[in-house]
Amino acid sequence: MLIDSHCHLDFDSLSSDLDGVMARAAAAGVTGMVTISTRVDNFSTYAGLAGRFANVWCSVGTHPHNADQELHIQTDDLVRLSAHERCVAIGEAGLDYFYDNAPRDAQAESFRRHIAAARLTNLPLVIHSRQADEDMAAILEAESGQGAFPFLLHCFSSGIDLARRALALGGYISFSGIITFKNAEEIREVARIVPADRYLVETDAPYLAPVPHRGQSNEPSFVRHTAEKVAELRGISLEQLGRETTANFGRLFSKTGVS
Repeated sequence: MLIDSHCHLDFDSLSSDLDGVMARAAAAGVTGMVTISTRVDNFSTYAGLAGRFANVWCSVGTHPHNADQELHIQTDDLVRLSAHERCVAIGEAGLDYFYDNAPRDAQAESFRRHIAAARLTNLPLVIHSRQADEDMAAILEAESGQGAFPFLLHCFSSGIDLARRALALGGYISFSGIITFKNAEEIREVARIVPADRYLVETDAPYLAPVPHRGQSNEPSFVRHTAEKVAELRGISLEQLGRETTANFGRLFSKTGVS
């Protein structure tokens, strides 16, 4: 049993064939998935998708690429929308210094509002972090000092120092298809050392399809390839990985009722 902890079912390549996507996921042993928000203004779309399927949940949040376009979204808005019965997380939010599609100060301001919402709701904050390791670690440490909040570094592509600092704060780490790429040895090292009770798997579909599907549109069924690679790195069976990641998902995304 596997759960795709992060995908984007609203994107055209998935939404145009949702029944097929869900059928292929079920055939691959994927029993649930979270469709992740990138714009709070589109929350009704995510909630609608989650409402169609008993094993799909959603989040509410602003991707750092869109941070300057949603500075009208306040912490109270995130808290209010997160009360929806199918909404199980805050985010994705964070810092992206690779593309810098939004000013960095806007990214940080939006990120801190999402942290506040996670702290108030006790829903997990799904974090996007790309080439911003030091600033990300500094914000997480400073904000945790103001009060703990649950969080997940999704699609982990950072250095081992950020992983260790996040784990020290009680955070979780999720691995995507990147772990199957040839140039991802540092990420594979993180997958080897992360505690058994702190890791998840995901697709980030339709992006980052794992080997052997690299270059194709990604979808939740492909999380099995990522899971197989992580299991190999950790020296465990796919079945054990499924048990561990499902238990971790249920603990972190407790509103889903998964156990």
